[in-house]
Parts: sequence; C-alpha cells; structure tokens
Amino acid sequence: MNIFSRLTFGSSVVLTLAVPALAGVTIVSPANSATVSSPFTLSASAATCSSQTVVSMGYSFDSSVDTIVFSQQSINTSVAASTGAHILHVKAWGKGVSCVTDVAVTVTSSIIPSNADTLSAIQALSGWKGEHDTGTPGSSSGSMTLVASPTLYGSAREFVTSFSNDGGERYSLAFSDNVDAQNFFYDAWVYLTSSASDLANLEFDINQTMPNGQTVLTGVQCSGWSGVWEYTANEGSASSPQPAWIKASGTSCNPRNWSQNTWHHVQASISRDDSGSVTYHTVWLDGVEVPLNATVYGAASLGWGPVVMTQFQVDGYGLSGDVTAYLDALQISMW
Repeated sequence: MNIFSRLTFGSSVVLTLAVPALAGVTIVSPANSATVSSPFTLSASAATCSSQTVVSMGYSFDSSVDTIVFSQQSINTSVAASTGAHILHVKAWGKGVSCVTDVAVTVTSSIIPSNADTLSAIQALSGWKGEHDTGTPGSSSGSMTLVASPTLYGSAREFVTSFSNDGGERYSLAFSDNVDAQNFFYDAWVYLTSSASDLANLEFDINQTMPNGQTVLTGVQCSGWSGVWEYTANEGSASSPQPAWIKASGTSCNPRNWSQNTWHHVQASISRDDSGSVTYHTVWLDGVEVPLNATVYGAASLGWGPVVMTQFQVDGYGLSGDVTAYLDALQISMW
C-alpha cells in the first residue's frame, strides 16, 4: 500500500504520511536481548493481525515445531527454557492469517534447583482461613471462593475483602511441615479489578517453623502508602518480637497503579540461616527484576508446631470499601 499522498498548492508540494493502525504482536516482557533466569515471565498481546481479529496466541523457541497455544488475545505466563541463547517466537492468529514477533533472550541457570521441594496450585488447596490483621487500623472481613474465571490455568481463588478505616484482611494456609529448608522462591499471579482504587497494600508471606522451634517470618509487600516494595523484619527479639516493615530504597511499587483486569506475575527469592536472619534477595513484578539484597532478623518464639504457612494480605485504603483480588498458579519452592 502506498502510504504517501501528494498535494500541490501553486508551486509548493506537500507530502503527507498516512500511518497505518498498529497491529500484530506487542511483547511487554522479556525485552529483546534480555538476560533472564528460568522460569521467566512472558507478557504479550495482539488485538489484530493483518486486519483480522486475533483469536489465539502462542509461543515457541528456536526451530522447534512445538507451540504453546492460548485461546485469547494476550499471554501472561511463566516460561521455562534451557540455559543459553534462544530466539523466542511469539505468535498470533486471526481468520486465515498469522503474525510473529521474535525476541532474542539469553537464559541463565534456574534459581530453583532440581532437588527443591515444590508445591504448585496452592491457591486451590482447601484450608485457607481469613482474619483481620490487628497490625492494621480499623476492621476488615473477607470471603474466599474458587472460580473458573478469571483464571490462567482453570482454578483461581477469589478474595473479597470489606474494610473500614484502612483495615487489612490476612488470608493464610499451612501447606507443609518442611522445617529444614533455608531457601524459598515465591511465585504467583494476581488479578485486580477496578476495586483496586480502594487498595493500600498487597502482602505476600512465607512463615516457617525452624528446627529450634522458633518461627521465621518473611514477607514482601507492594505498598501504596510508601510507593515502594517493603520487606518485614523483627526489630525486637525472638521472645519479644517487634514486627516492622522496612522500605526498600530505590524501588517503586503501588498496587493502585497496577493495570486492572489483567494478570500480574509476582515472584520473590528469600533465604534464612539457622539463627533466623532473613535475606531478601530479589522481587519481580511482571518479569521486571528488583534487587533487594537486604538481611534482617526475622525469628519469633510463637510456639507453633512444624509448619510452613503462606499468607496473602489485602489492606484497604480509606474510610471504607470492598476490594476483589484473585490469586492463581501460586507455587512455592523450598530447598
């Protein structure tokens, strides 16, 4: 198609450029020539392809004929790949047409070793409990249910939180008795609706009883109050804990700014030692790596039995409101 038109006014010639509507595959993450660890986040979308409405998308690597296909106009998924240099082909299909955008990626070795104790689809397990977090002001209540939509893999957990005066609701599940693991990798997908305007913080925790009987408390949160990532620490002692949130300097995060009605990928790498000191290595949001590199004390004498627990907390923002959030593909690895 000729995208130039020529207009003549007297002795002057004016060339105008008609820019066609954008179409095809848009890749948000990973960036071209990025170095990523496996698994990494693939985030891409395509509304039209060669003027046809896109009905499905997919991806493949290098010269492989194996293509992972999604019957939708966007992809937000965790992708595993072997170490080394690859060409990632991200594809979209409409009626009788196809579009492809390629990105080059270099995959480093996985953070998670092959001998890790990994539990997947934790959001679908029974036994989740909700309670008001007395560390927040005001009051809160919550309800939970498994839903088939929205979902990435067939079964997401819906959390509906009602609050007053900035109250927060904590949702918890004990899922393991592994007291020996010292390294943790948190991996989850979160979906927010328009109710996110009433959201102050989103918190992601792993709590573990250690062999000495103390419980190490770890957690990161995207804080709408400070506008940064924060991590939890015990600023007291094991017998007299004083939990506190520490602001991660040089970071940026506010859940009210997250895109709504779409899935977001949250990951965190954390470790602890025998004395209960916790090192927060890195968090990722939608594949963007945010180094924390902070070590704090995190143990408390709570009298718990051998248990590993995860918590997902929703804190309200304002005098009152209701927040609906979804959690899917929650996977925690320990080693």
